[in-house]
Amino acid sequence: MNSKKIRTRFAPSPTGPLHMGGVRTALYAYLFAKKNDGDFILRIEDTDQNRFVPGAEEYIIESLNWCGIIPDEGVVTGGKYAPYRQSERKASGIYMKYAQQLIDSGHAYYAFDTTEELDAKRKEAEAKHGSFLYCAATRQSLKNSLSLSAEETKSLLNNNTRVVIRLKVPEGEEISFTDLIRGEVTFQSSLVDDKVLLKSDGMPTYHLAHIVDDIEMEITHAIRGEEWLPSAPAHIYIYKFLGLENKMPYYAHLPLLLKPDGNGKLSKRDGDRLGFPVFPLQWKDPASGEISSGYREKGYYPEAFINILSLLGWNDGTEREIFSMEELINAFSLERIHKAGAKFDPEKAKWINQQYLRMQNDADIAERFIPVLKEKNVSATRLTLEYVTVAVGLLKEKIHFENELWNAGSYLFIAPTSLDEQILLKKWNAPAELFFTSFITILKSHMEWQPSSLENLFKESATKMGINPGSMMQLFRVIISGVGMGVALFDMVTLIGKEDACNRIEYALSEIKKKAIA
Repeated sequence: MNSKKIRTRFAPSPTGPLHMGGVRTALYAYLFAKKNDGDFILRIEDTDQNRFVPGAEEYIIESLNWCGIIPDEGVVTGGKYAPYRQSERKASGIYMKYAQQLIDSGHAYYAFDTTEELDAKRKEAEAKHGSFLYCAATRQSLKNSLSLSAEETKSLLNNNTRVVIRLKVPEGEEISFTDLIRGEVTFQSSLVDDKVLLKSDGMPTYHLAHIVDDIEMEITHAIRGEEWLPSAPAHIYIYKFLGLENKMPYYAHLPLLLKPDGNGKLSKRDGDRLGFPVFPLQWKDPASGEISSGYREKGYYPEAFINILSLLGWNDGTEREIFSMEELINAFSLERIHKAGAKFDPEKAKWINQQYLRMQNDADIAERFIPVLKEKNVSATRLTLEYVTVAVGLLKEKIHFENELWNAGSYLFIAPTSLDEQILLKKWNAPAELFFTSFITILKSHMEWQPSSLENLFKESATKMGINPGSMMQLFRVIISGVGMGVALFDMVTLIGKEDACNRIEYALSEIKKKAIA
């Protein structure tokens, strides 16, 4: 390791919205750094200008802020290794310096092949049911400084011919490294292509840029997605050829996030199809105008979202499932990350958010809910913090998100204007009509307005009339709330008060009579 202090980084490309898999990568890098009293760096890898999407970098920054993954250094906070945006680092010539060192040592070379020429090679290989690899087996038949004479190479360079710099991967070698998640990993060099290090526009590719930046920024641990594992041998060769193997960070390749059925990588299409987001925040595509949903806008707490991501590939060795950020930092270790892909379970995600909802203070939720009630034109008597707090306490056991409060319990704030006719048609009869016509009179004179007292009154009244109280319960719920399921029945009646409860019974009896339900 090249530094006593742990330094990790998250280095996304601003090519679109940040996938939840990317947020998980950032989270694990952050947790590892904080667990070890280290630094977490946010670096923007914008070397591919053709894929740059306006607003994407701002989206990445806002997403991490919402999640509470706050960098110690980076594009917003700055730091001693600034700038942290690769397009701004290019001007210093730092990438060319390293590329030139590889050229001078014979470990990289100039390649003049055109896009059309390379496409033709790929099509030719495909026609033979194979695949094209720019490597030791093919480079001598291609247009580069290894197959051309020194004079031809010099002439092409002097004439500003389109050129890239490629890594010269040795032939017939085994290359191994220890991945902190997967253990010892070995590759055959014949399966590693000669990666482009510097593009024709002078911009470095990821393969060179991230290594140069990791060296310069003294990164000790590179935590990244499994999709980069096949490129790891080329990256190790670059460190080796630069003579900087002692500066190479420890690599940890995270498992993929999988579809809910486990068949393949989780994509936006899966979220659209199954009705869940794959992005932390809502994203509007600047080109198409298409809007993709986000966890924030769906009503997830950021703490719950982080908790969800933390368990997609890691656990602390126990059955525990709810962790605060501080608890995650204390419990986290790379050794507990699984090698296999992690299936995303949208129902489990909702359950985790529900646990965080239940931990919220009722009055705090009520304060956030009151503006919604005002928009619904709820009467002032139902807008007091005391009333809304009690209502929230009844409702929050029935929902997963705060934004479900109104749909789940509007009947606590306004009297229903419709009644569940299916239940009425099934259960309403002459004894029911007789009971509720009688019960409203009893209720109006009842003084002790508490759940237990009201429940006893209801049951005693039905029993005295020779009616099973249980057979009247759901009808009473429909009369009071309009629906057949909901919060605790007598707590609801207590909350809305005597006058409203009696009015609702009278309204229901009138409506049932109009519709001649019997």
